[in-house]
Amino acid sequence: MIALFTQSALLIFTYMTALFCIALMRNDNSIVDVGWGAGFILLAYYWLFSTGLFLPQHLLVTGMITVWGLRLSTHIFMRNWGRGEDPRYKAWRKQWGAFVIPRSFLQIFMLQGVIMLVVAYPILVINSSHTPGLSWLAIIGFSIWLTGFLFESISDYQLYTFITNPQNTGAILTSSLWRYTRHPNYFGEVLVWWGIFLVALSVPYGATTIISPLIITYLLVYVSGIPMTEALFKGNQAYVKYKQQTSIFFPWFPKK
Repeated sequence: MIALFTQSALLIFTYMTALFCIALMRNDNSIVDVGWGAGFILLAYYWLFSTGLFLPQHLLVTGMITVWGLRLSTHIFMRNWGRGEDPRYKAWRKQWGAFVIPRSFLQIFMLQGVIMLVVAYPILVINSSHTPGLSWLAIIGFSIWLTGFLFESISDYQLYTFITNPQNTGAILTSSLWRYTRHPNYFGEVLVWWGIFLVALSVPYGATTIISPLIITYLLVYVSGIPMTEALFKGNQAYVKYKQQTSIFFPWFPKK
């Protein structure tokens, strides 16, 4: 497994370097977000064909990652189309000045490549296992993954249709899933990786993969997900009212 992980690190280094070159040509580091989901698909299939066993748990997790990754990359591509570079990357571009190229390579593309490898670790463990059949843990894990996937997909679609409607310019989406949590898409994403972790628990060394959902949960709740999104609405009075009434992460009934 160590040799396979080393090969995978080289694969992701090449993949992220290619994305970086595209970003340089387009002067848009947002391409890294489009490539995030696709990178996991690349790893999943590399690990699937490296073992060549195609057992039920291999096909299950590879299928889960394929559906999740394709949906995410397509959604981000459609969301970013024609909008230019994401405001976060624009701010870093100004902040980094003359060092924008090396810092973009290291702090955006290479860093995300490292995080991708660590988060994808459960897929490696599952696709390297020789355990036949599907256990009840794998079935529960798939159910949690499916719940998270639907939560994330539906909320992303609701937000996309809302912000692309000119009548909603400057407004805050406070209905549907967004009525019960300010970040239903991030909640769904966290569930996705806890579900994959439970599938990994059905094979040897699966418990070691808990680092994956822990990292995703920490990043989305405390670092790059919720904090950055909430910062975009700083000073927005409509959002202040929304915050007072709506749960920040876990879905719950709004306050009166």
